[in-house]
Amino acid sequence: MTSRIVILGGGTGGTLAANRLRREVGDNCQITVVDTDGEHLYQPGLLFVPFGRADPASLVRSRAQQLRRCVGYHQAAADRVDIGARQVHLADGTVVPYDVLVIATGAALLPEETDGLPEAMAERRALTFYDLDGAVALRDALAGFGGGRIAVNVVDMPIKCPVAPLEFCFLADSYFRRRGIRDRVELTLVTPLDGAFTRAIASRELGGLLDRKSIGLVTEFNTGQVDTGSGQLISFDGRAVGFDLAVVVPIHGGQAYVGRSPGLGDALGFVPVDERTLQAKASPEIFAIGDATDLRASKAGSVAHFEGEVLAGNIASYLAGQPLSESFDGHTNCFIESGAGKALLIDFNYETEPLPGHFPGPLGLPLLKESRLSHAGKLAFQWLYWHMLLPGRDIPGISASMTLAGKRGPADGPAHQMTD
Repeated sequence: MTSRIVILGGGTGGTLAANRLRREVGDNCQITVVDTDGEHLYQPGLLFVPFGRADPASLVRSRAQQLRRCVGYHQAAADRVDIGARQVHLADGTVVPYDVLVIATGAALLPEETDGLPEAMAERRALTFYDLDGAVALRDALAGFGGGRIAVNVVDMPIKCPVAPLEFCFLADSYFRRRGIRDRVELTLVTPLDGAFTRAIASRELGGLLDRKSIGLVTEFNTGQVDTGSGQLISFDGRAVGFDLAVVVPIHGGQAYVGRSPGLGDALGFVPVDERTLQAKASPEIFAIGDATDLRASKAGSVAHFEGEVLAGNIASYLAGQPLSESFDGHTNCFIESGAGKALLIDFNYETEPLPGHFPGPLGLPLLKESRLSHAGKLAFQWLYWHMLLPGRDIPGISASMTLAGKRGPADGPAHQMTD
């Protein structure tokens, strides 16, 4: 009997999961991907749009065309999941039964959760580069910006690509230097974190880079209101940061249908999963991948890529009645644009901090150190994304599990396990 695998979400996680599963289970399964629209967006490219370094049209391709032959595609919004009946109810009235369900619908931006933010965005006093329309609007706003205060504000965690707000600050610094007006622009990163990043070693390095570029850093700032009248971000504890233009990363949550599906999600709408197997805690035939999960791993494309191998193998094992592999280690790999044609690379997992050294081995790219080579790697990733990551192929020399090869500890000794 052919098993029915339904994948909700045709973004990074859903697409690579479908393609890997097609190879893993072959003709033994009917695989269907469901999404609300037909356009697949290369999200890492959004960072470059505000600075005129990426053509918005080049970031979008057909969702269906990224799927392997014999993977079905249904365009409709999910309304709810009936876990007991093993059915997905779609907004167009279709009811889709499943034997295995994969949740891959990512994270939603929720500006309405912050007082004053929707109004500020409507007035173009606050903009975000976390969606395509916002990135284009921000490009136009920066082009006409002649000086003043720019506050780059992360409203709350978790967010997609936690390094992106830092990258925006570094690229904005370079952008205004090229225009010859950097001395007239006050750049400030405003974050709820207690440092520049979520991990201590990387936070110290990145915080130092902010300081060297004269970019302000306001920490432990939990934004409660965006006040366009006074031009201020106001925290819940009453602190205020002024702005002429706010570049905001809104609160993230799970997709609305998750909240309409009893037992599927948590209070934020993310899907609780076993952090090693990616099996949902709601029911054994449900799995989740990418930004839709509640994992303590970063919400980043590289994480979805590394999860994909484990997910496909575990779904095959589940269908065969075999034990699942507890092999996902939270592996995360990020290029961080630092401006002026340079970037840093970090590599870490659940237990191990980003460490100096080289990746993926002793002769690889430098870690936690600015280099033009890492910048070239960042740019090359777009090709890898379309031709390797989405098709569900393994990237030679890079494993799903993090390796300590080439890494050094803080005192230049052997790399070792560390926690926040």
